[in-house]
Amino acid sequence: MIKINNQLISSDIIEKKFICDFERCKGTCCIHGDSGAPLENNEIKIIEKIYPKIKPYLRKEGIKAVEQQGKYSVDMDSGQVTPLINGRECAYTFFEDGITKCAIERAYFDKKIKFRKPISCHLYPIRINIYKDFEALNYDVWGICEAARDLGAKLNVPVYKFLKEPLIRKYGEYWYKQLINASTKR
Repeated sequence: MIKINNQLISSDIIEKKFICDFERCKGTCCIHGDSGAPLENNEIKIIEKIYPKIKPYLRKEGIKAVEQQGKYSVDMDSGQVTPLINGRECAYTFFEDGITKCAIERAYFDKKIKFRKPISCHLYPIRINIYKDFEALNYDVWGICEAARDLGAKLNVPVYKFLKEPLIRKYGEYWYKQLINASTKR
């Protein structure tokens, strides 16, 4: 375990290898799961504001899900999450060449919006649990990500290096440098 500020980082984030392999997994993480992607309070406000710019990228099923459930919903753990289509895939997904992709991220890359996607999606396979005095960053092992573990091992890329950009987005450049320094001391 590594501690930086009030974040406790699992050693698996340093030691385990991971690189998303969309050609093999087809983005199935956006389709499977118990609920939608977790959303932070500020992200709900952002999604509500940018929804008109995201909407053209959505499939009709996604638009219908948002119209019925709202731009976010509350899951069984009372967490705020993205709405789902028929209890399955995220309402903000679309399919391209057999791969599930994020409409929010597509609008971002098309320079229609400045918000890339929910941080929980950007940080996956890291999951953050928030407690009273600290945040716990854990490596989530999901069976559907076997291809990512294989590719990460083949190319010898640790989780924290694969997720450099979203970790900096969440915690800042200085925090990430502290993580690198702590990882080299192990």
